[in-house]
Amino acid sequence: MSDAPASTPVDDLRAAVLRAAAALGATPKSEPTLERPKQASHGDYATNAAMLLAGALKSSPRDVATRLAEAIATELGDDLTKAEIAGPGFLNLFMSDAWHARALTDVLAAGDDFGRVPAAAPGRQKVNVEFVSANPTGPVHVGGSRNAAYGDALARMLSFLGHDVHREYYVNDFGSQIVKLGESVQARARGEEVPEGGYQGAYVQEIADALPGAADGDLVAVSQQAVDLMVDRVRTSLAAFGVEFDTWFSEKSLHDVPADDGPSKVQHAFDVLAEQGRSYRHDGALWLRTTEFGDDKDRVLERSTGDHTYFASDIAYHQDKRERGFTLLLDVWGADHHGYMTRMHSAYEALGGGKDELELLIMQFVHLVSGTERASMSKRAGEFVTLDELVAEIGVDAARWFLLARSHDTTMDLDLDLAKSQSADNPVFYVQYAHARIASILARSEATPDPDIADGATLHPSERALIQSLLTFGPVVADAADRRAPHRVVAFALELAQTFTAFYRDCLIVGDPAESFRAALAGATQHVLATSLDLLGISAPQEMYRDASAADGAEPAA
Repeated sequence: MSDAPASTPVDDLRAAVLRAAAALGATPKSEPTLERPKQASHGDYATNAAMLLAGALKSSPRDVATRLAEAIATELGDDLTKAEIAGPGFLNLFMSDAWHARALTDVLAAGDDFGRVPAAAPGRQKVNVEFVSANPTGPVHVGGSRNAAYGDALARMLSFLGHDVHREYYVNDFGSQIVKLGESVQARARGEEVPEGGYQGAYVQEIADALPGAADGDLVAVSQQAVDLMVDRVRTSLAAFGVEFDTWFSEKSLHDVPADDGPSKVQHAFDVLAEQGRSYRHDGALWLRTTEFGDDKDRVLERSTGDHTYFASDIAYHQDKRERGFTLLLDVWGADHHGYMTRMHSAYEALGGGKDELELLIMQFVHLVSGTERASMSKRAGEFVTLDELVAEIGVDAARWFLLARSHDTTMDLDLDLAKSQSADNPVFYVQYAHARIASILARSEATPDPDIADGATLHPSERALIQSLLTFGPVVADAADRRAPHRVVAFALELAQTFTAFYRDCLIVGDPAESFRAALAGATQHVLATSLDLLGISAPQEMYRDASAADGAEPAA
């Protein structure tokens, strides 16, 4: 694989439009768009280049569009069937069947690299994606499940686009909540009620039962043992959900003094801030000048008692990430952290970091819905739905799809009844069914898939539409990664499956004279569907069944 991404047919078309614009003797005031019109009757692609050139050429946009159409026709030759001027000066381009067939050839030739960016390509970054990072005081609940699906999908997309991605879980194993967990475990071990503010879930009793001697053991030791058990449980739950981490980073390690008696990582961060002139002492406490970076007030790092604040841990943790060489930090946080963003950005800049090096992505709540009922979640009260329970109810694939189907910054309802449905109404089932249907078709086809079309052959509009849909895959993934928006890949996968269904409805594959070409098109679609699902952490089955109204009750994907 070369160091630079290979150009796609759409890239080449865009380049031709730019060359045609340059031939008119002017440069567009901004990059012209090249988009698929919403209506097929408006062409295969549309550009606003004429409107951007009108001012420089001192002509009306429609007059410029006429000249631009001639220049594009010269650039593209037989690949362009016609160009039509629309509205105030848009230029609609109609591409030939031969252009579409060559585009399909490029998709197939790229294979696993279609839409991918080589690891050695310019712009590659070393990215730390830190996500889930829930307190190890209970199992992963549904809110954490959304963070897990989102962070993992984001990491998959960034890796696909050539970045060096490191997945990290920050274990909050330091502070009063850990003491509360230990006290709760000891109370259960003694057969007593947990203390006020403790943890009530059934899992606390399970921990107590798993720790012989917990009732009368040292509280610090019991607390640490409880944390270790919970982290193992969380690790197992996430692995079953398809989420693995490169590092499980202990908050406690930030406060530990190294064996060589050097400074702890927290103290090291304090030293860095002092060297930058960003901290000061007042009333016996250590303060950070976050107001210099837009915060509404300075923040305490170390209380007059010598105790460190939670903020001190976060600063030391992010300094540690910086010193590990990451050029981009993506932190996936819960909805309750929104008010914490400004001070964290301020602290990162105070350490010497750049504004664009740290992104704080705030997840919104997810509600489970069955009929008209909503599940409630409270970790301390023990009234919450765990990741394990969610997966047992609807499966990994449905859980990940529905958790990723909406933008991370919007509250969502997850319809359990729909997620369990094996019908076309269930979008993840619909997409997986399309993949399995193609596998069945290709297994029955005896033709050798061939993207070349016979001379004079005319493509069906559904064939053209499916090829155009395939060509949007790379830009969609790049846009989704750039916007930190995996839900865009979800929408693409569903649209591609729907476009294939229309193609399957309109175009006979097995037994048709065009079987070789259509089998090639179906195979390319199957591959892109599988890649899209993999970016979401969802399987692409070769065989599955769906509910049907027929008496036998089930219909194979064929």
